[in-house]
Amino acid sequence: MTPVRVMLVEDSLVVRELLRYIVSRDPRLELVAAVASGEEAIASLQAVRPDVISMDIRLPGIDGLETTRRIMAEHPTPIVVVADAVEDSSLRISMNALRAGALSVVEKPVATTHAGYEAVAGEICTQLRIMAQVPVIRRRPIGTEWAGRTSAASFAPPAEPAGQAPSLLAIGASTGGPPALARVIGALPKTFPLPVLVVQHMGAAFMEGFANWLDSVVALPVSLAQDGERAEAGRVYVAPGDRHLEIGTGRVLRVVGTDPVSGQRPAATVLFRSLARQAGASGIGVLLTGMGEDGAIGLADMHRAGAQTVAEHESTAVVYGMPAAAVRLGAARAILPLDRIADHVLRLADPGVRP
Repeated sequence: MTPVRVMLVEDSLVVRELLRYIVSRDPRLELVAAVASGEEAIASLQAVRPDVISMDIRLPGIDGLETTRRIMAEHPTPIVVVADAVEDSSLRISMNALRAGALSVVEKPVATTHAGYEAVAGEICTQLRIMAQVPVIRRRPIGTEWAGRTSAASFAPPAEPAGQAPSLLAIGASTGGPPALARVIGALPKTFPLPVLVVQHMGAAFMEGFANWLDSVVALPVSLAQDGERAEAGRVYVAPGDRHLEIGTGRVLRVVGTDPVSGQRPAATVLFRSLARQAGASGIGVLLTGMGEDGAIGLADMHRAGAQTVAEHESTAVVYGMPAAAVRLGAARAILPLDRIADHVLRLADPGVRP
């Protein structure tokens, strides 16, 4: 098997050498360039032609966000952001880099003697290998990510709203999820009449920063879910890192550490199954872009319970894995491109909100 060609972009010599060492240990990866700035990365990209880029965010000159924007506009290449998970400013830039076209964010390694070093190193290599396989497209400025990307394929017609009034909305996403969630939730008004429960696959160290970032780009208030709190209408609750999120009796949130499902914790299937049990036909489930099959079985449970279920259409999904699995199972009553999902959800939640 041909190894994955990796470019490292990191201004710190110490961290750059550490990343070089991490990549060199994995025979499935080949380091083809290690540069200290965004300008160097852009200048050498065409000659080096990496399969994937490890991108630092805090760079001299143009930062990692602007570097990501330029690469995705000029020479689209899968990008994995390597960020300091405890710095708020780094987290905000990292989330915006995901919105600009980066595929995932992983924790920056520290010294080899650090207790968590091997886990962090393993995750970096895994993400570089996986994301190198993701086809990426030339990206336009933020806010027009999906313009012109619709396909000739027909969309499944949205189902008519059920007779039972909706009570809860649950959304699951993975690779490509942050910008997709910002797009869908950002189109919901402050008066949205349902609680919104979200599962996004991301490293545990980044979940609080992700929730804070999402809160800054959408109208509805966003927070990490707390075990035992009651889900209120017009609020967004994000599953915390390495914990499943469920809805219990009386709209009480449950945050639990039970075993991973489909290799994920939090898992969208766990959330969707809890809605199938507690909300039945009054639930709405949405499965967005993501690698793997998490959420598909849970969405099928919701469908059988009479709930309204939506899968993102292939034409807008960064990775058509999770929604494709749901479509194969016949779990989605509607299959819609990203820019039509919020309107559909609004019509279901409040038929009078749209003409």
